[in-house]
Amino acid sequence: MKLLLATRNKHKMEEIASIFQIEDLELETLADHPELPEVVEDRETFEGNSVKKATELARLSGIAAMADDSGLEVDALDGAPGVYSARYSGTHGDDSANNRKLLRKLEGEANRTARFRCVISLANPDGNCESVEGVCEGQIAIEPSGSNGFGYDPVFMPTGWEKTFAEMDSQDKNAISHRAKALEKAKAAWFAAGE
Repeated sequence: MKLLLATRNKHKMEEIASIFQIEDLELETLADHPELPEVVEDRETFEGNSVKKATELARLSGIAAMADDSGLEVDALDGAPGVYSARYSGTHGDDSANNRKLLRKLEGEANRTARFRCVISLANPDGNCESVEGVCEGQIAIEPSGSNGFGYDPVFMPTGWEKTFAEMDSQDKNAISHRAKALEKAKAAWFAAGE
């Protein structure tokens, strides 16, 4: 079975592939399908964006598509950056600028609790779509640390750890991350019978 992953992000593809290993499942990405458009993430929730990407790409490609939307929710910022996580600083995908803005907003703030949230949706070409969610609780560090990972990994310290995601090796991170939790739920919900 072919499954189209709705991403061109190499880091995200590697993370998904390392967790989502299922026999007889062939993973493809948008890089394998240059004819497919970039789906605009214009919904107000992670689930809304995830469902939109999965259903549109499944319909256009004619194969099952799996999409995720994820981001960081900071309690002291009323859940921001949320669905705007990748473009928090104004430029999509500028991780350094996003982290700088986040730390600036939290200067002097005692409450640094936060969570990464990930919603994964699986859609068939006929329009059927289901979603699952994974959450990783933690807090925002005072300053960035570590060089692994991407996005907000250098400033996010998961609960129970004294290091950021960017200081952890991929095996440790993938055992507890929001995306890992959502992927495990997705495997159990959608592919368990075929394993």
